[in-house]
Amino acid sequence: MTQESDQVAQRRANLDALKQLGVDIYPARFDARSTITAIVAEHGAATGESLEADQITTRVAGRILGIRSFGKANFLVISDGHARIQVYVRQDSLPPRDFSVFRLLDFGDWVGVEGRLFRTKTNELTVWAAQLTFLAKCLVPLPEKWHGLQDVEIRYRQRYLDLIVNPASRQVFEVRSRVVTALREFLIARGFLEVETPMMQPIPGGALARPFVTHHNALDIPLYMRIAPELYLKRLVAGGIERVFEINRNFRNEGISTQHNPEFTMLEFYWSYADYRDLMTLTEAMFAAVAQAAIGTDQVTFGEHAISLAPPFRRLSLRDAAAAAAATRLGGPVDVSVLRERESASALASRLGIAVAPGSGAGQIAATVFESLCEDDLIQPTFVYDFPTEVSPLSKQKSDDPDTVERFELYVGGFEVANAFSELNDPVEQRRRFEEQLRTRAGGDEEAHAMDEDYVRALEYGLPPTAGEGIGVDRLIMLLTNSPSIRDVILFPLMRPV
Repeated sequence: MTQESDQVAQRRANLDALKQLGVDIYPARFDARSTITAIVAEHGAATGESLEADQITTRVAGRILGIRSFGKANFLVISDGHARIQVYVRQDSLPPRDFSVFRLLDFGDWVGVEGRLFRTKTNELTVWAAQLTFLAKCLVPLPEKWHGLQDVEIRYRQRYLDLIVNPASRQVFEVRSRVVTALREFLIARGFLEVETPMMQPIPGGALARPFVTHHNALDIPLYMRIAPELYLKRLVAGGIERVFEINRNFRNEGISTQHNPEFTMLEFYWSYADYRDLMTLTEAMFAAVAQAAIGTDQVTFGEHAISLAPPFRRLSLRDAAAAAAATRLGGPVDVSVLRERESASALASRLGIAVAPGSGAGQIAATVFESLCEDDLIQPTFVYDFPTEVSPLSKQKSDDPDTVERFELYVGGFEVANAFSELNDPVEQRRRFEEQLRTRAGGDEEAHAMDEDYVRALEYGLPPTAGEGIGVDRLIMLLTNSPSIRDVILFPLMRPV
């Protein structure tokens, strides 16, 4: 047998022995009066003399992270995931069965302890156990280096084990919770209404992405997992809800990378009577406020970079940025007008060695050049604005430039974190854009937008001037926790079966 299987056998034997003692090996509850974290916070600075004088008793529970014996003096170290406290166990201080329970405990077990607080000769805050209650057996040995599990595959596949042995992982998900709360509170404080929209939709819409397909048996119709809530939220704006948002789960049948997971979290919000410039100002304030609430500062470290989320953020035109980057790469001037005609844009991409999808127009090529040459260098927060109409089927065109829409993407740390635009509210132009997307789809683009007749009908009832934005919550949390992969900030990322 291997060493691990020997340990498993011994742990199971200890569990059987506990059962023979009459111990309830799977108790339903334990009446804790406090948490280890609260005890340490309240009494961590108390002197041994004051603890002796006050005779403070407590009743807490936690996982065993240490077992030591020195003759008649025995010690446990238990943790609630945040803090740890030592437990002093003496045979003459416990009921006989409780001490027998102690002798059958293993590293990783859960126990409840009742006793008084004191300090040992080494001045460590400790519970002098008067009662010891068995709560659960850890049947599988924890990693030897339990304080630093490094195998990322195990960490992602067995997140429970990661949370047990890596305190930093728990901290990431506590930050995540605070980020989601702060986003919600920021918008509610500004009059936005939180709603819920369908996750299963008859027509996938609101983004250029390949959906997951399912089937409803009773109605005998195909359904699509939501790729974005956008078109439903804008229906609500057309219905008179002037400020609306949803923190939503989206599903896109795409590749997996350090920045992509097929299931991810987005914040989408829509603001009547505003445009994309208003959203830039709001987004600057939001990011700074959320960072302060989640991590206590708007100055963050991401990889090797120190990033400031304090307003204002840099602003950069997409075509100007692409032309400037192309000029640097080629060592000569590149006029931005080159990116407005398909033939010249295609020739520029060819000179740069950048492949473009068949059938791409000048707008798509300009966006491809930008993505290839510029994205990785946008470390400090940067609004990249004025996108080609061709790649923005739901955005409002600029009044003086029909080939350009009022749209921006926010880049931080070298990747996109937010996408926003003044919403297209002309039903005739929206139908034309959908029809153009259908032609693209017929040419083989599986991510092209489908026709949504009901959404066009909603626009015909009248959508007021509106600005809308989507923020990648997972990517924002990556930045705030200095996490290099999106899998680090999703509790259960999708993994290939083993």
